[in-house]
Amino acid sequence: MHDEKIIEAISHELQLKTAQVRAVADLLAEDSTVPFIARYRKEVTGGLDEVAIIGIRDRLLQLAELNKRKIAILKSMEDNGHLTPELEKSVREAETISSLEDIYLPYRPKKRTRATIAREKGLEPLAEMIFAQESADIESFAASAVDPEKGIASVEDALQGARDIMAEWINENSEARESMRALFTQASSLSSKLVKGKEKEAVKYRDYFDWAEPAHAAPSHRILAVLRGVDEGVLSAHFLPGEEEAINILEGKFLKGECPAREQVKQAALDSYRRLMGPSMETETRTACRIRAEKEAIRVFAENVRELLLSSPLGEKSVLALDPGLRTGCKLVCLSSQGNLVHNTAIYPLEPHNKIEESGSTIRDLCKKYRIEAIAIGNGTGGREALAFCRGLGLENIIITMVNESGASVYSASKIARTEFPDHDVTVRGAVSIGRRLMDPLAELVKIDPKSIGVGQYQHDVDQKELRKSLDDVVLSCVNAVGVEVNTASGELLRHVSGLSPKMADSIVSYRSDNGAFRSRQEIMKVPGMGPKTFEQSAGFLRIRGADNPLDGSSVHPESYHIVEKMAFDLSCSVGDLVRNRELREKIKLEKYVTDEVGMPTLRDIYAELDRPGRDPRREFELFSFTDGVNEISDLEPGMSLTGVVTNVTAFGAFVDIGVHQDGLVHISQISDSYVSDPHSVLKVNQQVTVTVMDVDSERNRISLSMKSDPSARQYRKPGADTSSKKPAGKTRNKQSKKGPVKKAVQADKKPDRPESPFAGLADMLKNQDR
Repeated sequence: MHDEKIIEAISHELQLKTAQVRAVADLLAEDSTVPFIARYRKEVTGGLDEVAIIGIRDRLLQLAELNKRKIAILKSMEDNGHLTPELEKSVREAETISSLEDIYLPYRPKKRTRATIAREKGLEPLAEMIFAQESADIESFAASAVDPEKGIASVEDALQGARDIMAEWINENSEARESMRALFTQASSLSSKLVKGKEKEAVKYRDYFDWAEPAHAAPSHRILAVLRGVDEGVLSAHFLPGEEEAINILEGKFLKGECPAREQVKQAALDSYRRLMGPSMETETRTACRIRAEKEAIRVFAENVRELLLSSPLGEKSVLALDPGLRTGCKLVCLSSQGNLVHNTAIYPLEPHNKIEESGSTIRDLCKKYRIEAIAIGNGTGGREALAFCRGLGLENIIITMVNESGASVYSASKIARTEFPDHDVTVRGAVSIGRRLMDPLAELVKIDPKSIGVGQYQHDVDQKELRKSLDDVVLSCVNAVGVEVNTASGELLRHVSGLSPKMADSIVSYRSDNGAFRSRQEIMKVPGMGPKTFEQSAGFLRIRGADNPLDGSSVHPESYHIVEKMAFDLSCSVGDLVRNRELREKIKLEKYVTDEVGMPTLRDIYAELDRPGRDPRREFELFSFTDGVNEISDLEPGMSLTGVVTNVTAFGAFVDIGVHQDGLVHISQISDSYVSDPHSVLKVNQQVTVTVMDVDSERNRISLSMKSDPSARQYRKPGADTSSKKPAGKTRNKQSKKGPVKKAVQADKKPDRPESPFAGLADMLKNQDR
């Protein structure tokens, strides 16, 4: 049973029906996977998609952690004799970790502080008298507390001790902390400065040597860039509102009337803010900004990985794959239509060897011998030259294309690769990976840690546990959306099928090796360890092409076969006839098959699957070619229009491979003639685009690109945007004053006169460190 308060809270937060949240919670508690729930339990959840289900799952986990913390705090309070009915009620009703910790703060076991030392000296009564601000004679009270033996040598020592105690009271006041938290959340400025003496090491952070902007509006990539600079010791950063505004909040809450004690409380409030509450709230704000930035970076990375995993497959074709190299030659492998390695060798058609005739003869002979239907060429060093060489061989009816080889070297040195090809070196394994990526990108890329694919944004800086969870969700979603051919899938691919553990995936492969191909889904139940629950979760995503029952090759779940059989019976035909004959399918009246357990969502899915059983949701393969004659960065000139492929989409723009061994950057301001708030809304990884060269810096390998119809045009403004106070780009300063930091930063994507240089420090960091 689930806590109904938690169910109701999630329902309210996510704007879902309580019954939907409860249904998902129940299914997750039964170890159902997200893809299974989204695909096969639509009636139960009210048709929630994977995004909504993941949102419920993650919130359930977060609230479970909150409850766990509440239990620990209540036990601590009880053990220390602090727990009262009022406190217990406050703890149980706390809705966030922050509010919960504020309640607990006065009762939390502390290290020895200035306030505890003052209490040990007997100064708490003096602090209480001053804090009440009712007596006019604080001097005499303070004088009576002087005791050199206790370390209180003067009246000022006594007053200082009292102020230390009051400062701690102010810091531990939950209402004051909540007001201060709201101020920090709404009005903090993110400011950064260069650490003195670090000029040389911090060149890539030059945009942040003297930077300030509202923290709540700072985009994720800038927050992470600044925090990376802090971690590397070259930048200092603060997340603070104006001090005067913060002090006003505390004084408004704790100062009473006009009396001599007021000044002491005022001093205590200032000390509390500067020494205790301010640093605490800044840490909270920094953490909140980092978490927000990390969530966005993870979202961007996950979207890019999804697009890459769902890249168009060439399909089952015999492929010759070539891993280009200059000095060491080009490693060449031939793969069967099932992706099996049938031959490998090396050729030397490029500089400095230039064995063009011999290499060409080798490729022609291999294409004929193994009936090659496509040639896949890695896009690394020498890739364009190898592509031109292959195209010049006059091979007819053979697709020749380049393949993104990011991460191939990681795979080739991995345990998976060594297991697959124990008798071959890393060069052969890398070439095999390139060829298989052309045939089926998803099946090959699941073997590589997604962080190595090269489509991230600060993926090394974010919470690795959250990143792994998000990427696992993406891989699981992609694999199950496409479906897996159980008779050819690798163990690594099967591990990502709903409900299958790594051990079970390996058991399926072993059973297949010992007993031959599976002939039906039902036969999968014979695999050792395959129980009813595992079969329920996985069966609908496992395909058996050519099975006697055509439904075994579809996404129709075995639990629904009886429905299709009833449809066929009612039409006096076989299930196979129903799949093959559109006219028969059009006679089906779905309403006739609605029951208490099966509704129209499932019936519509079944009908769609009968129409195209086992359909692949990925786009059809399209051949792509870079612009002829443009092979090096030195070939580029401003104004050139070139074809390219998007290799990475970030929050500030997109990187595009134009075939010159150095990706160019299309800044967010140059993606479209219309306003673009999120590059992902326009561009996807592996998307083919046409770009215009804006600027080329050969010395620093920087290429600025545009997708606008007129790249020189001024930045398009969102309708209704107020630009009256905007200032041109340039160095910004964060001058602290009593009124707080001067916020002069202008967001990069909304500058009034010209777009920000695409080669700001952040782009450099992303290209050089993450890709």
